[in-house]
Amino acid sequence: MRIVLATILVTLASLAAYGCAPGKPGKTEQPPAVTVAHPLSRTVVDWDDYLGQFEAVNSVDVRPRVSGYLQSVEFKDGEVVRKGQVLFVIDPRPYQAALDLAKGQRAHAEAALSNAQSEAARGEQLLAARAISQQAYDTLVASERQAAADLVAAQALVRINELNLDFTRVTAPLSGRVSDRRVAPGNLVAADTTVLTNIVDLNPIRFAFTGSEALYLKYQRANSAGARGSSRSTPNPVEIRLQDETAYRWKGRMDFVDNAIDPGSGAIRGRAVVENPDFFLTPGMFGHMRLLGSGPYRAILVPDQAVVTDQTRQAVYVVAPDGAVSERMVEVGPIAEGLRVIRSGLSVGDVVIIDGVQRARPGQKVTTRPGAITPLVAPTGQSDVTAPLSTSAKIAAPTG
Repeated sequence: MRIVLATILVTLASLAAYGCAPGKPGKTEQPPAVTVAHPLSRTVVDWDDYLGQFEAVNSVDVRPRVSGYLQSVEFKDGEVVRKGQVLFVIDPRPYQAALDLAKGQRAHAEAALSNAQSEAARGEQLLAARAISQQAYDTLVASERQAAADLVAAQALVRINELNLDFTRVTAPLSGRVSDRRVAPGNLVAADTTVLTNIVDLNPIRFAFTGSEALYLKYQRANSAGARGSSRSTPNPVEIRLQDETAYRWKGRMDFVDNAIDPGSGAIRGRAVVENPDFFLTPGMFGHMRLLGSGPYRAILVPDQAVVTDQTRQAVYVVAPDGAVSERMVEVGPIAEGLRVIRSGLSVGDVVIIDGVQRARPGQKVTTRPGAITPLVAPTGQSDVTAPLSTSAKIAAPTG
């Protein structure tokens, strides 16, 4: 046992001496590898995002203007109708009979007026020959005037009955999509009371939304300062995407902002108008809308993953020529085509870590490999993809 113990001690001592022998350097740790690139400088335009709902510009409940029994329905439920198209027919026979009676009364009044005019003319001749008294002549003139008034009343009665007969054919008051029929043929409908169907005008269509008081103040101050731009052809343009879409493909313009802020919610109502020639959009449909929030301005862009968030602070890691990492505090803006807008704290000449940020530490050195920052380009004719209900931006097209 003594011999074994002595052997172990000698071996350990030899290993320790070997490890401490001069000329045997220990293994050094290599700096972490990261991808770096210079930030992009682009002209961008801010957009503010809202959630809203489509509504019809015009919506009309179709009611009959005369009472009667419904004779027929002249449309298919849900079809597109044009203004003036016949939708319902009410039994016209009672109104036709009333019109014929009124026409007979008009003819009677015309005959009575003709006779009164003849009597008045003969009375005038007799008065000149002193064959009748002035009082008798005045009576003849009064009878003529009364017959003329009776004719006017009879003519008005004819026009009223013509209108009532015309109202037995219920027509579309506007072009649009009709709902289903609410009353079947054979039922009695009451004038100005019974709702027969509903029609909505779908082109153009409105998009209604609410905005906060802070955004309202932002727009008012920007408009006062002249800092909020708009398209030459479309003032206050908006872009809308539907629930199942990733791009803002529907274009429109603002046409209304309410005159007061709701004291309960602190929000104000707004409305945009969108062209809808194919009637694809329908009232009640939800969508995400973005409204022009600023004029064009120059901004620095980096990938969103390059921004390090520490509670309320945002920073990016910048690499010096010797590989040393430093932290740069920045003020961030919205997302523009997949890249984060940096409002201040960074310049185009800086070298920013765009991949491998989690392996870098301020004050330490890193091994760099070159990379590139590329905007996320949407399909042709479509806008960029942005998160809903958050301020976004677009890279403006170069002007030339």
